[in-house]
Amino acid sequence: MPDDTPGRVDLTPAAADLLRRLHAQHGALMFHQSGGCCDGSSPMCYPAGDLILGDADVHLGDLRVDDLTVPVWMSRAQFGYWRHTHLTIDVVPGRGAGFSLEAPEGVRFLIRSRLLTDAELAAEGAEVQVGPV
Repeated sequence: MPDDTPGRVDLTPAAADLLRRLHAQHGALMFHQSGGCCDGSSPMCYPAGDLILGDADVHLGDLRVDDLTVPVWMSRAQFGYWRHTHLTIDVVPGRGAGFSLEAPEGVRFLIRSRLLTDAELAAEGAEVQVGPV
């Protein structure tokens, strides 16, 4: 995604710091925005490739932290509900989701969302990449 486009995903400085630490421990990373089952509706962080993606997943964009690129995915069905939102991944104290890499750290990733502006929506359009990559 070019740097001059607003994008659909971003992260806070605290989340970026945690991604740096997790990358040092686990290597390349990826996010999948959970649909709300067992771990609620949490952004789940995995080692890249550990979660098998398919035609039912869409690529929302990439988070960039220093020289790291962390792709963010969501199920196509859930994207139908969230297509008009911008997501910011943050980190807060608390018990992390059981399958997400931050679980042992005493923190958890959290999604903060807002509606895309008309200009952002026009720039982003309705097109998203469908998995797998």
